[in-house]
Amino acid sequence: MSKTTSIPGPARDVVGYNGKPPKVTWPGGARIAISLVVNYEEGSELAVGDGDANPERVLSESAVRPWPAGKRDLAMETMYEYGARVGFWRLMDIFDEHDVKSTFYVCAVALERNRKAARLIRERGHDVVCHGYRWEDVTLLSREQEREHIRLAVKSIEETTGERPLGWYCRYGPSVNTRELVVEEGGFVYDSDAYNDDLPYWTMVGDKKHLVIPYSLVNNDSRFGAGHFGPPEDFEEHLRYTFDRLYKEGATYPKMMSIGLHMRLAGHPARSEAVSKFIAYAKSFPDIWFAKRIDIARHWQENHA
Repeated sequence: MSKTTSIPGPARDVVGYNGKPPKVTWPGGARIAISLVVNYEEGSELAVGDGDANPERVLSESAVRPWPAGKRDLAMETMYEYGARVGFWRLMDIFDEHDVKSTFYVCAVALERNRKAARLIRERGHDVVCHGYRWEDVTLLSREQEREHIRLAVKSIEETTGERPLGWYCRYGPSVNTRELVVEEGGFVYDSDAYNDDLPYWTMVGDKKHLVIPYSLVNNDSRFGAGHFGPPEDFEEHLRYTFDRLYKEGATYPKMMSIGLHMRLAGHPARSEAVSKFIAYAKSFPDIWFAKRIDIARHWQENHA
């Protein structure tokens, strides 16, 4: 079989820490760094009204089904709107109740359409990661188009939130050009365009050392939209099992746990209660750290460079 390094984009790494992860010392001697991530995409998804040929088809309460080209899906639009109108505020209140900070993966256009939310994210001390100009598939863009969309996204988010995003994450996955363009842009501390570890790690992009903080599609409410989770208890139990395993391992080799939330999914009452119960469960244990991703990145830079 030919080497994967002969194809465009980053080389694959199926070895990683090779069974010998670094013995991390998280702040306070924590066994687990828990990263709560809220994806703020509502208002930036595919929409005929925004010039797209088809409306958005995924990550909603509706089963994926064919839709006539050029026709608005008003049901889908309003399912997304729920996230920005209601789900955002509910999740923010839950974070306040438990005194935890989260990281928001924000699409620039989505925040342009809800500037009060953009300001509130920063005012309440949460972290902002650039999630693209729109919630788009970057593999469909040319290298030049993707570079321009990154530039536009950074400029827009800096204007709506008052601060420059220091992390990057694509919709689902990057193109073969994304990581090179993120490093080329020069202002990002890390990206989360990977799902391949329970800890951050360094990689080389050209001759530059670059930090990756892996994300998770396993500890993720998107599994409701995909039909893998049923009642909210499924999500809560899954998160508890993940926490319990990592907490045991963390006694000797501390780990990181990323949890992905979407305002239009986890922002509904029953599911948000599952999120709240999990946070309370995790906080009942000693030696845990609810951390913003930028804090994880800074800690890694300072202690594991």
